[in-house]
Amino acid sequence: MLAQILNGCQVTDDSSFEIQRVKDFFLARQPILNRDQKLVAYELLFRRADVGLAAVTDDLAATASVIAHASELGLETVIGASRGFVNVDAAVLMSDFIEFLPCEKIVLEILETVKITDEVVARVTELVKSGYTFALDDVIVDSPDLHRLLPLVEIIKIDIMGMTQNNLTKLSAQFKFAKKKILAEKVETLEQFNFCLGLGFDYFQGYYFAKPLVLTGKKLSPSQLAIVRLMNLVLADADTVEIERLIKHDASLGLNLLRLVNTPAFLITQRVESLGQALALLGRRQLQRWLQILLYAESGKADGFTSPLLMLATTRGKLLELIAQKTKPGNRTIADVAFTVGIMSLMDALFNSPMEKILEQITVPDEVKEALLYRSGTYGEMLRLAEYTEHLEEAGQMLPPALKRLQLTNDELYAMQVAAFEWSDSISRGIA
Repeated sequence: MLAQILNGCQVTDDSSFEIQRVKDFFLARQPILNRDQKLVAYELLFRRADVGLAAVTDDLAATASVIAHASELGLETVIGASRGFVNVDAAVLMSDFIEFLPCEKIVLEILETVKITDEVVARVTELVKSGYTFALDDVIVDSPDLHRLLPLVEIIKIDIMGMTQNNLTKLSAQFKFAKKKILAEKVETLEQFNFCLGLGFDYFQGYYFAKPLVLTGKKLSPSQLAIVRLMNLVLADADTVEIERLIKHDASLGLNLLRLVNTPAFLITQRVESLGQALALLGRRQLQRWLQILLYAESGKADGFTSPLLMLATTRGKLLELIAQKTKPGNRTIADVAFTVGIMSLMDALFNSPMEKILEQITVPDEVKEALLYRSGTYGEMLRLAEYTEHLEEAGQMLPPALKRLQLTNDELYAMQVAAFEWSDSISRGIA
């Protein structure tokens, strides 16, 4: 069965549909955070590359292909240590190939379009007994059908977009009373997050955490300030002794450096025990990358690996580097600049400060500044493409022309995304 799915043949259960190759789809993973704003899961979204505006969640072939591909690739490559939410409709739910997904890593998200029949209830009951966890997607009103599945599901996803605070209060209270975990979808502002937090929501999905909240008079923390000073020393090609002296003034910086250089992501074959050895083995190129990454890890303290900003920034950085390597092969400088653009693109959210103010403190080339401020130039094009993949539902129609401008195929983008996800997970685990 699995080989047939991967080869794109017809599969028939209660209904039949054509299953296409994974490379015919765009991929996005949307972070899901807990009440402490730590990353706990990703929802995996897929859109047919040739459909444009078609809804992501209506594309059953995408879900089927993803299930097949995940079993071959290894789900950890895409979602790391987190759990994965995957949309399922009745046809996918009733099929055998759903069982290729590991129950301990996956939450099966039943779409709002599913008609709740006796067969569906029986199938969900069977899968729950097998260890699968279920969520109900896009719940906006109470209904008798919903109550048929309610005893079997653990998580209720509530789409807060356009919902009044009064209705949201009533709906959330009802499901909290039923002892269900509730997840707020499409949380785009800090105000929305705080309101849902007050209502007792357990999980939050949306990009409010990546949007800067500009605070007048906000200053960098001592560790952040030390990192920025180190970055400027590296960019100014300062003496290694001076760099090592500054690192030694902050014990946490030295500890994090030693942790990071001993992770597989940095490809150092021998155990590194001293700062001098770490700096010598890293070189200035890798040192600059480490400092850029560490800015995000510092904000997460000991739980840096669950910081959504860290995961998003490192993924963007690696994706832009891979795009540069593909489009400008053999030019390491361009790849390094692309990485820097990706990493720095979220610093306004990290520092709660306008990007213009941040760039006054950190010296960057003009092309980096243009990309960060205006999304212009080649690096700006790369950054826009990365942002489109993160917001697939809103920006999916913009992906094909963006790929065309960079002369990339869907297949190439998919492969680079998966590699970036895996690298980001490796880096973040090393910091923790």
